[in-house]
Amino acid sequence: MPAVTVENPLTLPRVAPPADATPRPVLAVSTAPSGFEGEGFPVRRAFAGINYRHLDPFIMMDQMGEVEYAPGEPKGTPWHPHRGFETVTYIIDGIFNHQDSNGGGGTITNGDTQWMTAGSGLLHIEAPPEELVVSGGLFHGLQLWVNLPAADKMKDPRYQDIRGGQVRLLTTPDGGSLLRVIAGSLDGHEGPGITHTPITMVHASIRPGAEVTLPWRADFNGLAYVLAGHGSAGTDRRPVHTGQTAVFGTGSSLTVRADEKQDSSAPDLEVVLLGGLPIREPMVHYGPFVMNTKEELQQAFEDFQKGRLGTVPVPHT
Repeated sequence: MPAVTVENPLTLPRVAPPADATPRPVLAVSTAPSGFEGEGFPVRRAFAGINYRHLDPFIMMDQMGEVEYAPGEPKGTPWHPHRGFETVTYIIDGIFNHQDSNGGGGTITNGDTQWMTAGSGLLHIEAPPEELVVSGGLFHGLQLWVNLPAADKMKDPRYQDIRGGQVRLLTTPDGGSLLRVIAGSLDGHEGPGITHTPITMVHASIRPGAEVTLPWRADFNGLAYVLAGHGSAGTDRRPVHTGQTAVFGTGSSLTVRADEKQDSSAPDLEVVLLGGLPIREPMVHYGPFVMNTKEELQQAFEDFQKGRLGTVPVPHT
């Protein structure tokens, strides 16, 4: 970790908050429980136990792995439906295939992102390619669910294939961090992901002892999830480590710092920074559907059962 990097961050554009920025306090730090998803791959439930008012417009996020598979062990998810939100799959290490009933799909690896807007509904499958199943190997990534406002929930599905080389690379004034803007805007620098719901998604690698303070939209929420390493969040330096999420309060800048000593397996503090414009609408979530009312959930299940969310494509022979 990570896949997308540069030898000298000081060659990149540098970002810093304005002098009058208001630091965001850390309201809470939560620890993700571990579990299994799909056909049995290990995940950490990054947002478990966090009040939804702090997450909105994000619904959930799973850290997939980091796991070193033996030959024959790699697993994925079978065909399943979605409606009413977007899935963002970010692969840090390893390789994953995606296919959906709307014609979207492809293979992502080492810093690539698949952005699927389920909208009115589709079926999809995510699985390791056959060669990875045979050989085994390292697998590590994230899947984030982003809610859609009621006005967009029944929009046509859309698929975005974002290559690692497309992400916007930035650094801090001292060059102590590498910032990968996957979606949204950071200090006027735009990431490649096109979003219905305004969000910012950044993967930051922070060198031991370095600190990141970034300008952050005051109307966005703020979350920092630690993929690997040890550090602190906020100007009061609340300790955080692998598998923990820091929830920030209001303000216009966000601070994360790496401890002087890191694990040998993760030389830097690796953090995903998320912010989004809260939708502030009723949200009803059950399984693969995220809607505004129970009636809409029931309709989604009925539409799925009657084949209205698409059909599994016939494999080419």
